Order: sequence, then structure tokens, then C-alpha cells
Amino acid sequence: MMRPFHWMVTLAVSAWMSFGIGARAGEEPTAFQLIEAGNEHVGVDARNRVVQIRSEKSVGGLTPNIWYVVYYDRDATFDATEVKFGAGKKLEVKRPMRMLEKMGGGDAVLDRARLKIDSNQAIEIALKEPLLERLTIKATELKLERAGSKWGGDEKLPIWRVELWAAKLNNPNRQVNIGEVMISAEDGKVPETDLKIKRVD
Repeated sequence: MMRPFHWMVTLAVSAWMSFGIGARAGEEPTAFQLIEAGNEHVGVDARNRVVQIRSEKSVGGLTPNIWYVVYYDRDATFDATEVKFGAGKKLEVKRPMRMLEKMGGGDAVLDRARLKIDSNQAIEIALKEPLLERLTIKATELKLERAGSKWGGDEKLPIWRVELWAAKLNNPNRQVNIGEVMISAEDGKVPETDLKIKRVD
């Protein structure tokens, strides 16, 4: 028979777990969470060896729910296996043709130790840009990859590219692409923006 104290502890833990699950219900998984989920669908040697993460344009909110995680996979023809997710569920696994990326160094593995700013944080940082203060942002699209030769020559720096859509001023029901904000996935700094806010006029 369970003692009263143990019963109370068990009840408290169960309630806490239920609260945690409920708090997460309906939330889209972040890009970094999808890396872990994608590991279950690639070979052992490819796990955690991510070269790119990208989303489709978000629908009905600012958080995308269609994501692609690309792993470096030496067993694939073009050294890549791609896992597609929808609302956190695996939709497809394929080995895409990434010839141009391979030739241009786009198949280099991201340094997991430098991945500190997740997709949800990248969106929050992008939305804080002063130029966006008076705009109504309607949608986002994200891509995470290495910086290459840009921004001080740190080619291994992981960079989020957050593309944005805003409501038109004269017709709030219409959206227009206003460019993108580049964010370091290591420290959250913004090395560059390419925003064209006049498009909302």
C-alpha cells in the first residue's frame, strides 16, 4: 500500500508532467529539436551531421511548420540525406541532388557547438529590427547554413537567414516580401539586413 507522502509526491509529479505536456501542445517544434527527430531516420554515421536546415513559408502565423533537415551522408550519391517534417512529423526521407552545393562547399557540416540560437529565437531577433517596428509581419521563412566567405571571413559561422512578409498598408489582407535579416546562430548578432520596407506602400 502506498504511503500518504509517497502518494502526494506521485500525484504532484504526474500533475507537473501533465502541465508540461499541455504547455507544449500545439506548439511547433524548433529546428534544433527536428535535428534530433531526424537522427532517427538517417544512418548512424549521418546523425547530427547537419549541413542545412530550411523551412517553407509559414502559413497562418509566424512559425513555419514545414521543415527540411539535410544531413551529410557519405553513403548517398551527393553526400546528403534530407528529412522533411510537417508539424513535427516525418513526411519524407530522400537523397537530393546537391551537385552545386557540393562543388561550392555547401555540403560542409555545421558545428553543433556553435548552434546556440534556435529557429524560434531567430524569429524573435529578426522581429526586433527597428525598421520593422511599424509593420505587421505576417509570415517567415528560415534557412540555416554556413556563412561561407561573408562577414569577416569566418566561413564556418552558422547563419540564420530569416525572410519576412508584411501586410500591405493599403490592403492589410495582402502580404508582400520585404527581404531578410541575417542572424548569427552562435551569438544572435545581426551582421546584415536586406530589408525593403517600401514594398508595403
